[in-house]
Amino acid sequence: MDGPATVQAGRADTAVVLYPISTVHFLVVSAVLFATGVTGFLVRRNIVVILMCIELILNAVNINLVAFSHQHGHATGQVFALFVMSVAVAEAAVALGILIALFRNRGTVLADELDLLKW
Repeated sequence: MDGPATVQAGRADTAVVLYPISTVHFLVVSAVLFATGVTGFLVRRNIVVILMCIELILNAVNINLVAFSHQHGHATGQVFALFVMSVAVAEAAVALGILIALFRNRGTVLADELDLLKW
């Protein structure tokens, strides 16, 4: 379906025009998610929020992978998105474990106050 589709609404004289969702729509959503994630990663100081912003960035990448996979008619992008999600889950689990250990030792989750590797 290349053009808009016309669907009859509740009344007989009312028609609603529906436009198909293209790859550009997915790219716009992905760009907004990516920009939000990068901005939050660069601006925020709380490590939990920084981890959530990394997850937003990875979800934006997954949307791109699935959108281009659908556009080209291959399933490789969708399979790769599943691998990215599994790596993101493992990363979140390890990062939260390290974060809990740091909070028990330091009593804070602010990135500016964590200087364990400094002399």
